[in-house]
Amino acid sequence: MSVEGITETGQYLTFKLDDEIFALEITKVREVLDFTELTKVPQTPEFMRGVINLRGSVVPVIDMRLKFGMARTEQTVNTCIIITEVVMEGEAIVVGALADSVQEVLDMDPDQIEPAPRIGTRLNTEFIRGMGKQEEQFVIILDIDRVFSAEELTLARDTAAPANAPGEQEVVGA
Repeated sequence: MSVEGITETGQYLTFKLDDEIFALEITKVREVLDFTELTKVPQTPEFMRGVINLRGSVVPVIDMRLKFGMARTEQTVNTCIIITEVVMEGEAIVVGALADSVQEVLDMDPDQIEPAPRIGTRLNTEFIRGMGKQEEQFVIILDIDRVFSAEELTLARDTAAPANAPGEQEVVGA
């Protein structure tokens, strides 16, 4: 959805990556967790830091700083995991987004949000829903459904899904 689709005041969860402030529509956020130990999954991209156990479900955790070409997120007292729901081909996939810190929930009117900047044709800004203004600072509003490619989301979904249903055994050579 583009900024033209924003017609009423919306609520956004703001979070920091390095010195930049980003935001997600509050309707896409399930919860915010303190940083917890991650289980690394072999042969996954560097930005996929691992998985966590969320009440019995396996949830892949993406380092948003690495995804956006920044330095790896270092654990601090403020580091958190934003549990969000991403839609791919009509299917909801639960993903954890690793962030430096969560700031606040903001109400933003449509007149506070400008379209994403057009920076030539080589830079993909499709995942930026708009640029919000809070006091003198910009807030980069993400379209979380477009931050990840279909291939990355398929990898995240497959990482979260168990290889075999409980009680099944893998059949080798069948």
